[in-house]
Amino acid sequence: MPNHIVIYITTGSISEAKKIGRILVEEKLVACTNIISPIHSIYSWQGKICDDKEALMVLKSKQKLFNQIAKRVEELHSYDVPEIIAIPIVEGSSKYLSWLNEETK
Repeated sequence: MPNHIVIYITTGSISEAKKIGRILVEEKLVACTNIISPIHSIYSWQGKICDDKEALMVLKSKQKLFNQIAKRVEELHSYDVPEIIAIPIVEGSSKYLSWLNEETK
């Protein structure tokens, strides 16, 4: 199992992404949050096709922290079912991964 992950989270606004990202960094659950805004999302929700502008958060952390991160995001997020998905970091520079380890729990 990989030790490090990249997590994708979408939010309804850049201000919500900044709020969630700052809290997760302050709590040492993630080392870094990048925010991309706006993104254009087309998705199905409650039987309707939605076409919205959102913000995309790209977070870097440790795999062992994923459940804590997901729980915290669900507490902070405005969506009923927020997108919280993780992808393993297969390779990375040793300096960056060392920094990631130092900046998270």
